[in-house]
Amino acid sequence: MATLAGSLAGLAGAGGAMSVALARRPRTCLPQGHALIPDRLTDPLPPVLRLGLGGMTVRVVPGPHGELFLGPGDPQPGRTLRRLVLAPLFTRAQATAGRLWHDQRAPFQLVVEFTGPNRDTDSLLRAYRMLDQQLRDHAPLLSRSAGGELTPGVVTVTVAGIVNVRDLLAAQPVRYAFAEGSFEDLDLDPACAAPPELAPVLTESWTRRFGWDGCEPITAEERHQLHALVQAAHADGRTVRISGLPDGSRRARAAIWTELGAAGVDVIADTDLHGLAKHLRKHPTGQATRAELPVRAPRPGASRPHAGPV
Repeated sequence: MATLAGSLAGLAGAGGAMSVALARRPRTCLPQGHALIPDRLTDPLPPVLRLGLGGMTVRVVPGPHGELFLGPGDPQPGRTLRRLVLAPLFTRAQATAGRLWHDQRAPFQLVVEFTGPNRDTDSLLRAYRMLDQQLRDHAPLLSRSAGGELTPGVVTVTVAGIVNVRDLLAAQPVRYAFAEGSFEDLDLDPACAAPPELAPVLTESWTRRFGWDGCEPITAEERHQLHALVQAAHADGRTVRISGLPDGSRRARAAIWTELGAAGVDVIADTDLHGLAKHLRKHPTGQATRAELPVRAPRPGASRPHAGPV
């Protein structure tokens, strides 16, 4: 906690004012909503928190010295993951008694997706080590895995875009980041599949597996397939996040959002942040209960009990 306090004090100028201001606004959390950050957003975190979306995916570009810049494109001075996302996110959580919203019951899902030209093994390894160190500075607020046991925190970090990320993470006895799973992990031999404590969330692109675009009624076959996959994931102790929806009108996207909610999909990811948030407030699914866990910031020196999947 001494390290956390020092880090927060040093970063307060960068993100503290914005975070405290946002914290004063009474917002309800939408754990089913996940923001796929559009490239046009120069400062991605404020609208996500303002809308109450329970997670976000940000693309990052490794810099020459391992620092992570928000992508895509060439690294821009000051546009780092730490300055625009991590610092204000953790400052807000620390300032509001360990919750990002007053009714938060599930960890905020932060997906860090590596992209850009510097994707050789050495560059990605340096970049991940930088991310790992930045996360460990805020360890008390993060979901973690130790000894095969998951402990949820205010924020769960998932790493994507690194081919061998599973091996990299599995080698850490205590880790504060997780890998993405997929529905393929349900079909693999348990010795080959990523276990839930390594990949607690199965992420799937809708267009990769389904052909329905929301314009006409969904076929009985695809509806059955969707429900069966979600049920199998839940039986395996995992949550499901669906992204990659087809381009189309908001009405067509809303039809897909509704179908996903009815199937029990825990998290819906989309680039239409306002449309998704508005839809979820009008049509709460009540299906994200597997991810809704009591979240409390730990006291210094206190251990946190195991509370199930994150």
